[in-house]
Order: sequence, then C-alpha cells, then structure tokens
Amino acid sequence: MSLNVLSPKFKSMFREYDIRGRVNEDELNKESVYHIISAYAHFLSEMNVKSSIVGYDNRDCSPEFAEATINALIDRGINVYYIGLSISPLAYYAQYLYSCEGAVMITASHNPNGWSGFKLAKGFSKTLEADDVKKMYDLVLNLPNSPSIIAKGTISTVNARDNYINEIISRIKMGPKKPKVVIDAGNGGAGLFAYELFQKLGCITFQLNCDPDTTYPHYFPNPSNIQSRERLRNMIIHPYIKADIGVGFDGDGDRIGVIDEAGNDIYSDIILAVLAKQLLEKKSKAKIVYDVKCSKTLEEVIIANDGVPVMWITGHSYIKSKMHNIKAELAGERSGHIFYGGDDYYGFDDAVFTAAKLLEYLSHLDKPLSEIVSEFPKYLTSPEIKAHCDDLVKYDIVSSIISDLKAQFPGKVNDICGARVEFDDGWGLIRASSNLPELVIIFEAKTKSRLLEIREILKTVVKKYPEISEWENDIYE
Repeated sequence: MSLNVLSPKFKSMFREYDIRGRVNEDELNKESVYHIISAYAHFLSEMNVKSSIVGYDNRDCSPEFAEATINALIDRGINVYYIGLSISPLAYYAQYLYSCEGAVMITASHNPNGWSGFKLAKGFSKTLEADDVKKMYDLVLNLPNSPSIIAKGTISTVNARDNYINEIISRIKMGPKKPKVVIDAGNGGAGLFAYELFQKLGCITFQLNCDPDTTYPHYFPNPSNIQSRERLRNMIIHPYIKADIGVGFDGDGDRIGVIDEAGNDIYSDIILAVLAKQLLEKKSKAKIVYDVKCSKTLEEVIIANDGVPVMWITGHSYIKSKMHNIKAELAGERSGHIFYGGDDYYGFDDAVFTAAKLLEYLSHLDKPLSEIVSEFPKYLTSPEIKAHCDDLVKYDIVSSIISDLKAQFPGKVNDICGARVEFDDGWGLIRASSNLPELVIIFEAKTKSRLLEIREILKTVVKKYPEISEWENDIYE
C-alpha cells in the first residue's frame, strides 16, 4: 500500500483538535496510523516527553491500530503504558497514575462505525489544539528519520481501571437518598466502568447495552441518537423501574446524555446549569466556561447563583485549555463534554465522573431532576440542525457568513466560533463542524414565533451558498 499524505482525503483527517478519518486505503490503515503516530512520537520528543499512555475504543479496527501505534512510539524511543480497551477519561487519568505527559486514545468518539482516529495529549489534562494539529500534519509531511542511536522504548501492559473507579468514589459524597439510575453504554466501552461505579456509590443501577460489542446490534453509542434515547426513556419510566435519571454515554466515555425521571430529554447545557448550581452553592464566584452552542439559560443560571459565565470556542481541547488558563472550576459543551477542575477533579472531560456528580446532587435533594430544571429561565431551543458542506470549503463559507451577518446586524455577532447572532430575546448560530463535512445551525428564543423569525434569518443567509445542502433534521419545515 502506498501512503499518499498529500491527498485531500488524508489531509482532511487533521481536524481542529483531533484526527479522525474513515478506515480505508486512503485515510486510516495500519500504514497511515504508524506514520501519524511516528509524527506524534517526534512531537513528544520535542517536548522532552519520554512516555505515553495508549488505549483504544470498541471498534473492529482498534486492536490493529493499537499495535501500529505502539510500534511507532517504541521505535522512536517512547515508553508505552498500554491500557487496552478503555475510555478517553481513563487514558487521561492514567497519565496522572503513571506520570505520562503523552497519551494516545484511538477513537473517533461518537462518529459511526467505519471511522477511527486519535485524541492526542500534550501534557496532563490537555489535548492538541488547532495549531498543534497543523504541526502534526507538517511533521507527517516531513517526518525526520529516527536517529539510529535512539534506544527503543519499552511497553508495559497496565490495568488502571480499579484505580480510576476508586478515585471517583473517593471524590463523591453521597447523601441519604439512593437514586435509581439507568445507564446506556450503547455497547461501547463505558459499560466496563459505569455499572460497577454506581453500584459502589450505593445507587440502584439498571443496565442497557453495557456489554462491549463491536457489531453494535442496536445503535452506535451517541447520547444524541434519537433511537437510543427512546430505548433509555422507556426503561426509565417503566412501572417496575421508575428511575430517578437515565444516563447515556458515547463510544469513548467522554460525552454524556441525560433523561430525567419523567422521560424528558435534558440537553447537556442544561445539565451543565444543574451542575453549576450545585457547584455555586459551595463555591460562589466560581468561573464556568461553556461553548457558543449553549443556551442563554446556562448564562442566566450562573449569574443568578453568583458565578462568572465565560463563553468560549466549541471543542473539547479549546474548552480544556480555556478552563486551565483562567482556573475555572467547571466547564462544558452542549455536545455533552463536561469538565471538572479545581479541587473537584483533574480538568478533563469525563462523562462517568459527571454522571456520578449528578447522582451525588440528587442523593442530597428531596426534589427530582425535572423540578430542578423547571426552576430555570425558559427558552425554546432548536436541535442541532446539520447541513452538508464539504470539508475543503466549509471554513471559507462560514467566514463569508460571518461577514454577511455582521453587515446585517452590527455589534450583535460573536465570531469566536462561527457566527452567533445575539438578540434581546434569543440568538442564532452557524458554525463549521470540526468532525464532519457539515455546518451546524442552532437557534433559540423566548417564544415560538420569535424562534421561527431567527430561523428565517439564518435560512436566508445560508441560501446564498450553493455549496451548502438542505438542512437535515429541521423539525420546523
């Protein structure tokens, strides 16, 4: 197989904050994985980092890619701590356990089967950002030969699972109530951790699709998947269960989805508002970082509870970096990545720990999750609407859209990540997806009529660009 690193398909894998591609001859295969991770090994060596964690998610290609990854690292003198089938939070935690500033998590997160990729660390609780990914691509193009004098690295197969579970248990202080929880791991890796953890916390725990299965007989693990939410909802409200909460995880365990005891979907930005309220009851003036896709509800809840809201760029690496730079206590994204810092945790996105914090909160309260949420300010929010737009042109088109909207609404456009147009009674957002060839559109308002007006503003702008396809999952058509 001849590796063509100059092809547009190969280059398109190097995204804003990680590397993702399809498993095929042009993108990800054993040869290209070895080459990419050789570049990462050189990246680590330039930082004087000598060791790296290696773990992988539950896909057919993952063990083969893990072998190529390990070979690439040890061939360039990097010592490997191999954790095997795992979740991204375990890889990040293992960095602390084994004093490794490097980490390779082989995963395409919630991308469907047939995809793979890498989340690559550059220090503790930090992953590559946009400039680092560009540097990685440059290294792939011009990878220096490995000096023959470099001694090969070593490989140690380790089991960090029990330490990880015990670490979370030590940080959670459950109250008198024993919440009932249903967990849906979608046959991904999170089922290997969540059930045992919640049982040890004293919860009454029910499992749905918690056995890893690379065929994914029901659906691929993605908390945003409507089909998976329906199965989870039915189990929560079943008369023989009547759970307090349902939690879904993505394939690598760093994104969370939540359904309350009444079967209502709770967007992750609203879950972040719940967690912010919990945090601010103990730590007033705490800074809380959130991405541009989040509801105005979150900002208003933070302010009402004497916290400091900080809006930032969508993307787990960007949010982590901002959180560490300003020493924020909590951070999150509407996509379901939630991060605890300060005294509570290590500052990386961990859906299992986040679920434990939610259960901790519920165990101390006499009210259900739906009642907590009902007390928040109300906005009508669209789902994340997608429109196909090729990876090679999507960023240029979004730049043009930003200019269009700034001309139409002077002083009202936040352009830190796409175009978020702010109004007194709502907002609308158009941004390029970092993971897929598409644009993401979201809008929000106090009333249905105003929501549709903001939708029409965004529709009118998008129609100017023939490269953008019709909106998908637009429930307002």
